[in-house]
Amino acid sequence: MSTASVETLSQDRALRRAFSVYPTGVVALGAQVDGKVAGMAVNSFTSISLEPALVAVSVARTSRTWPLLASVPELGMSVLASHHEALSRSLSAREGDRFDGHEWRETVNGAVLIEGAALWLTCTPRSVFDGGDHEIALFEIKDITLFDDVEPLIFHQSRYRSISTDVAV
Repeated sequence: MSTASVETLSQDRALRRAFSVYPTGVVALGAQVDGKVAGMAVNSFTSISLEPALVAVSVARTSRTWPLLASVPELGMSVLASHHEALSRSLSAREGDRFDGHEWRETVNGAVLIEGAALWLTCTPRSVFDGGDHEIALFEIKDITLFDDVEPLIFHQSRYRSISTDVAV
């Protein structure tokens, strides 16, 4: 029998804690905006459709970076690798050069993709939906580059983790 931890939390903190139980990957969104690279990290990323190929991200309305990225014609999405924890933290920061010390490349149309990532998606905006205190943005995938040997970065219970390949028998 398991026991639950009981403590009094505000609804906001309780929801954050509850949602943290679900492990997610970390995705860097990036593009060139007015001659400067702009980017942010999200863990609210999901596949939507195979035909057409669609993905969605959910971004807080309080984000200062999202309005820049929401207006670009092409956006890079990079599933960060297990060695990208520092980059994820940098992309989540409010100040400073978020890409400092990290390698990236740019597509012809300005999408920014992170070197060493597990997956690159080059996407175009499709639709935006109301998601309460977030916006849910739907993107059409135009190009896919998969790196099979790269282990993704995992975010679980507000901590960065890796996938363990050890299996108990």
